[in-house]
Amino acid sequence: MSSRLNRRMTTFAVVAAGLITLALPLLLSSTNIEIYVTIGLYTIVVAGLSLLMGFAGQVSLGQAAFYGIGSYTAAIMSLHGWSPLVALVAAPIATAFLAFLIGIPLLRLKGHALAFGTLAVQLIFLAVIPQAASWTGGSIGLSAIPSLRIGPLAISSGRDYAYLVWVVVVATLFIARNITRSRPGRGLRAMAASVSGASATGVEVERYKLKDFTLSAAFAGIAGGIYVFFIGYISPDAFPVVLSIEFVIMVVVGGIGTVAGALVGAALITVISQVLISLGTGPSLPAQLPTVLSLGVYAVILILILRLLPSGLVGAFNRLLKKGQPAPTVPHFVGGSVLEVRSAKDTEEPNELTLVDEV
Repeated sequence: MSSRLNRRMTTFAVVAAGLITLALPLLLSSTNIEIYVTIGLYTIVVAGLSLLMGFAGQVSLGQAAFYGIGSYTAAIMSLHGWSPLVALVAAPIATAFLAFLIGIPLLRLKGHALAFGTLAVQLIFLAVIPQAASWTGGSIGLSAIPSLRIGPLAISSGRDYAYLVWVVVVATLFIARNITRSRPGRGLRAMAASVSGASATGVEVERYKLKDFTLSAAFAGIAGGIYVFFIGYISPDAFPVVLSIEFVIMVVVGGIGTVAGALVGAALITVISQVLISLGTGPSLPAQLPTVLSLGVYAVILILILRLLPSGLVGAFNRLLKKGQPAPTVPHFVGGSVLEVRSAKDTEEPNELTLVDEV
């Protein structure tokens, strides 16, 4: 399949997705619009997490904490006299700042230690919120959050939020795509394949990791800010540990290191989650059943994806399109050896770095 045909198919898919996105809020019921908005919010979060996991090679089990920090920032500021729009803008900034401070010591950890470190951030968040009741409302939460306004435009209905969320989704995916194709993006691709190899080529590994970690938190923060205005109420129950696990599963299912994978994974897992909640909330059923059922199904999905489609749905689709087309190779000379970089210019898959014959 020629690259020209690939580009045409991509253009057609983008246009079709845009038209569907514009039409759906007009056709969906209020309940389904809420699910539609949730898919958009999760896509924003997962886009940042995919950059972190797929390019910087860092696993985060605490992304729901940053989602919650953005939500609480927007809620607290709007309830203390700040304009809701200013509060929304402040949500990703405050979240990114906290992530930056947390990331300086945290990103010194590697592998499983880093994953458990991010999980600890989530647990600390859930422990602090009830203790700061004067600001956060404690376990009861905060209510009567003002409606969001953008200039003279009031954002009040579910349809309004659907359009707002998907405008932010498009902007987020655009930013993520440009990052992956920029010089920093190439450095992140190199890090995902080999940290030592990337360092040998001049990539400032620690600085890139911290920037990527901060950006992924900012994405979660803006999603959290929109969420709190959409719901109008916030409590720590909205940000459980299982939500962070869901975000990771969305990344893996959609395709680690792919921009479109964020949308595919978020949509698929959110719909499955809603189906499982419907099945587990019938009469005479235990209250914990939806959570138990969700975790069991997520485990099966994760095992099947890792076993059958390790590059995720979008990664598998990209490989199918590129089948039979070898990637162009650009040799780089490092220390008397050739460091071969397989370019991923026409795909969203991370670059592959391999050390080949001595020169």
